[in-house]
Amino acid sequence: MLEVDGLLLPTDEDGYLLNLSDWSPRAAQALAIQESIELTPAHWEIIELLQAFYREFQLSPAMRPLVKWTAQKLGPEKGRSIYLMSLFPPSPARVAAKIAGLPRPANCL
Repeated sequence: MLEVDGLLLPTDEDGYLLNLSDWSPRAAQALAIQESIELTPAHWEIIELLQAFYREFQLSPAMRPLVKWTAQKLGPEKGRSIYLMSLFPPSPARVAAKIAGLPRPANCL
């Protein structure tokens, strides 16, 4: 369970929200704290990008599709695994999806 503003939101055993509709910026902040991440505008840019990917494809991207999508949408400087790793260590696809309120990417350990 994740506590946000006095409400308990159900999560799976890995801390992913069970209901996409429970996500909010406040929930993202709480999830980021659990990952020891302080969200900056650069983080929010990737979170919004991930949510757009999910709306379009109905799945959370693994690392390669995330890098490619980021490069297409935000340019080659940000569409690099090193950049994403600096924002969402140790596994950008997994950690960013969690904070974005999305399901765990299928092939992320």
